Amino acid sequence: MEMKVIAHIKSDFPTKFGIPHQSGRIKELKAEIVFEPEYQVAEAFRGIEEYTHLWLIWEFSQAVRKDWSPTVRPPRLGGNTRKGVFATRSPFRPNPIGLSSVKLEGVEFTSQGPVLHVSGADLMDGTPIYDIKPYLAYVDSHPEASGGFTDQIQDHKLKVDFPAGLLEQVPKEKRAALLAVLANDPRPGYQKDPDREYGMSFGNQDIHFKVDGELLRVIRIDNEKKLAKSRIFS
Repeated sequence: MEMKVIAHIKSDFPTKFGIPHQSGRIKELKAEIVFEPEYQVAEAFRGIEEYTHLWLIWEFSQAVRKDWSPTVRPPRLGGNTRKGVFATRSPFRPNPIGLSSVKLEGVEFTSQGPVLHVSGADLMDGTPIYDIKPYLAYVDSHPEASGGFTDQIQDHKLKVDFPAGLLEQVPKEKRAALLAVLANDPRPGYQKDPDREYGMSFGNQDIHFKVDGELLRVIRIDNEKKLAKSRIFS
């Protein structure tokens, strides 16, 4: 079966480091879905504005591998505990397909075709999207469902110390989203060294921080996009 890329997402995450582990967790995050020429047909979007949320089916484009493993080590469990790949949302799967639920903020019809404005996306900038479907609360929502090992970690948040002088360097419309991303603890689950410096690309800036216990301290910002990949400093 041939899968066609219908669109790509434009987000503030040029690298994987810092991306929320689940969609919808950080509602302040904004993104745009821009369609390939073949799918820039207004008729294909008729009625989509009637829905508040959408499902995105996409590719883990940075996690494509020839082989697969029946077990993976979820970072949120410290990287030492193995779980079956089908019992996790690991990107390293037999087929590198992702599924995300996002909020539809609006539809814009531009000279380059329709653009979907969404929030709560957990996708890296440029991620290819294969399909979009409406989220239907009466069948898709299951409040009574068990979340396995994730039930133990879903509410964990860090306290963020972001000096005012540094925060002012961040575009005003992106501050709330960045603070939420940092509070969500962007580090790998197995990194606990309080002296280690982390660098995370967000938009066109590099955010540098350290974490000591439950406190994350932002220590500097590079205002040029320098990171080719996520960096961890000793």
